[in-house]
Amino acid sequence: MSFARNIAAEALGTAMLLAVVVGSGIMGQRLAAGNDAIALLGNTIATGAGLVVLIHMFAPLSGAHFNPVVTLTFLLRGDTAPRLALFYVAAQFNGAVIGVWAAHVMFGEPLWQISTKLRDGWGQGLAEAIATFGLIGTILTTQRSRPEFTPTAVGLYITAAYWFTASTSFANPAVTLARSLTDSFAGIALPSVPLFIASQIAGAVVALLVFGWLILEEPPHV
Repeated sequence: MSFARNIAAEALGTAMLLAVVVGSGIMGQRLAAGNDAIALLGNTIATGAGLVVLIHMFAPLSGAHFNPVVTLTFLLRGDTAPRLALFYVAAQFNGAVIGVWAAHVMFGEPLWQISTKLRDGWGQGLAEAIATFGLIGTILTTQRSRPEFTPTAVGLYITAAYWFTASTSFANPAVTLARSLTDSFAGIALPSVPLFIASQIAGAVVALLVFGWLILEEPPHV
């Protein structure tokens, strides 16, 4: 597959993911009549299900990273070339913003928005580190043992992490920055973004070290 098609697939897949995340948040909030638990449940189901489908769709085309820390992980493992990784990250950030705007247009919301939803505190940062640690661990371990199950495993993990993490598991710098551009249910205020992204990078690096050691194949003893 050509380099340009790889990049286009990564941008399109990330855009579709953000349209799912933000669109389902808007729909959930409109239908939940003020019940945030119901709104979050709808957002969770749509995101988890959407991830499974999108990874199946785009894995043969771009690897379906959709996430700068996933690309960073594969770069550090030597599985992705530096030039490709750089273009992937740019495609992910641009695609994420386009996905947010697509959701706004679908639901008749103003295209340009800035979120006012603060998500502050070290508990939120720890939650993002844990969420990202688990996501990278899910990818690394299932790709080694059952690669055909990876899309489902990622969708299921994110579905669970929406509810067991205090931050509702962004686990993705491109998603985080793009969600600062929506003042809807899925939004995050811009001042909260740096802590989230720093925590996501830290969680990914620790996961690479820990799971890289756990799944390391030792040479056979003679």
